[in-house]
Amino acid sequence: MNERIYKYFYEELSPEERLSLLHDVEASEDLKRQFAEYQNQYALLNLGLQMQNKTMGRQKFDQFILQKQRYKVRKQWFRRIGYAAAVLVLIISSSLLTYWSMRSELSDDLSANVMNTLYTPAGQRAQLVLQDGTEVWLNAKSKLTYPARFTGEKRQVEVEGEAFFKVAKDPSKPFIVSTHDVNMKVLGTQFNVYSYPEAGYVQTSLLEGSVRVSFSGKDSEGILLKPDQQVTVSNGKMKVEKIRLQDHFLWRDGIYAFENEPLIDILKKMELYYDVKIIIEDTSLFKETYTGKFRQRDSLDDVFRVLQQIRKFKVEKDIERNTVTLKK
Repeated sequence: MNERIYKYFYEELSPEERLSLLHDVEASEDLKRQFAEYQNQYALLNLGLQMQNKTMGRQKFDQFILQKQRYKVRKQWFRRIGYAAAVLVLIISSSLLTYWSMRSELSDDLSANVMNTLYTPAGQRAQLVLQDGTEVWLNAKSKLTYPARFTGEKRQVEVEGEAFFKVAKDPSKPFIVSTHDVNMKVLGTQFNVYSYPEAGYVQTSLLEGSVRVSFSGKDSEGILLKPDQQVTVSNGKMKVEKIRLQDHFLWRDGIYAFENEPLIDILKKMELYYDVKIIIEDTSLFKETYTGKFRQRDSLDDVFRVLQQIRKFKVEKDIERNTVTLKK
C-alpha cells in the first residue's frame, strides 16, 4: 500500500506532495484503487470529528487496517460469493475516484469542527451518508461541503453541481442546503438539487416531504414546495411547476433519461457524464428534440448510434484533444 495515501488522509503531506499524489493517482489504476479503498474506509469510520479526537481516530483507523490485513487470505472467498455483498458496507463505491480535502474552522468554544469537501470528477458519481444519517448522492462534476459533525440548531451543507438528498428526520435541527445564494430548508424529505454554475439557474425538485426554497437572508419570502413540484431559480426569480420527468432522478443508479429535450441540452450533460468536449458544427442540429434513456456504462458511441436513428449526423473524434465533433 502506498504510504503517501495513508499520510494524505491525516494531512501529513505538503500541498505540493498532495498535488503530486493526486496526479499519480489519475495516471495509475492501481493507485486509483488504493486511494478509493482508503477513502471509503476513512468515510466509514467518520474519523476526525474534532481535532482533539484525531489521535483516537487514527488509532481506530490503524486497528481497522490491521484487521483488514489479517483477513486478506479470505479475499478470494469473498469474490466467490460475490464481491458486491462486501461492497455494501462501504459508504462510497470503491470503483470511483473522488478527491477528499479537509479544512478546519474554530467554533465559539474554541473547539475545532472539521469541514469535509467531497468532489466527484466528470464521468463519476458518489454516495455518502452524513453523520446524522442523511443520505446524499452526488452526480458528475459536483461538490458537497459538509461538517464532520452537525452542531448547533441546524444542519447545513453546501452543494455545487447536482445532488440528491434523503434527509434524516430531526425536528429540532432543520437541514439546510445552500447553493448560489439559494437556501433549501427541510426537516426530513427527499429532493434533488441541480446547480451547475454554467447552467445559469438552480432547480430544486421535491419527491417527498416539504422544502422551503428562498434567497439567502430572505427565508420568510421563500416558496414552500409540495411533492412532485420543482422550482427553478433564475435571474432573481422563482418559477414553480410540476416535475416533468420523474425518470431524471434515476441518475443515482447511472441511468440518464430525457424527454423531448433539445440535443444541445443532452450533449451538455453527456460532456459531464463522459468527461469529453462535444462540438457541434451545424447549428441546425440544435432544433432536434429527443426522448430516451441510456446507462452510464453505455459507451459514447452507443449513445450516438441511438441519437442517429432520429436524425443522421457524422461523428469525428480527436483523442488527443479529448473532443468529439458532430456535423451533417
